[in-house]
Amino acid sequence: MFEKMKKLLPIIILVLVTVSSCKYEKLLKSRDYKLKYTKALEYYEEEDYVRADGLFEQLKPVLKGTKQADTVFFYSAYCNYHQGNYLLAAYYFDEFRRTYGNSHFVEEAEYMNAYCNYMLSPRPSLDQGNTYQAISLFALYMSRYPNSERIDECVQYVKELRDKLAEKSFMSAKLYYDLGDYKAAVVALNNCLDEFPNSKHREEVMYLILKSRFLLAENSVQEKKTERYQLTVDEYYSFVGEFPESEHYKEAVNIFNQSQSKLKN
Repeated sequence: MFEKMKKLLPIIILVLVTVSSCKYEKLLKSRDYKLKYTKALEYYEEEDYVRADGLFEQLKPVLKGTKQADTVFFYSAYCNYHQGNYLLAAYYFDEFRRTYGNSHFVEEAEYMNAYCNYMLSPRPSLDQGNTYQAISLFALYMSRYPNSERIDECVQYVKELRDKLAEKSFMSAKLYYDLGDYKAAVVALNNCLDEFPNSKHREEVMYLILKSRFLLAENSVQEKKTERYQLTVDEYYSFVGEFPESEHYKEAVNIFNQSQSKLKN
């Protein structure tokens, strides 16, 4: 008996799925919007976000201007979020804020707009447009809702996003050094320090500035050497003053000694 039921199980499941699909297709064609609204919320609670959103999308123009309109729009945005459609979800949450500014859902919609952009933030090597957008939206949310229970989360997300920007800045600046463009490297690395002074790469950045200044001096025309070796010496004092126990200390001292020798000659 058990083996027979086991063989029939796939058929039973197929029948149930087919019946369910037929009911859903019939519901989509129905003009009973009250039923559609009720069933859309049921599908949402059951985490059937595809079917829920299919009904919500149909209800948007029908219920526009009614007291259910904001609910339909809000849950439609969440359906996209739960399906991983973060770009579309972010658009809908932002559209919700602009359309239903007085809704009790608006605070959560603003947070979710920021969070969706956070989810869209790519790895450091790629364009960071969504990263900047997420930081801006989290900052806006925190200024509008300073007593929100999500403030600590927002602060943590912003820190994570800024760390990613710092990583991007460091990678871009180091590329100039790796390519042997030491003049551009000095500028880019200093910009990296100015924008992200607390970066985990601070020691490495300062060391690369020191080394870039020295190599730039080494490869300069004669009339620029004195000034550039002096800048290297100044950079040495900044580096060892902040990182006296750096793993680069011996090489930094070597650079300093060579620069001093060049200046004396």
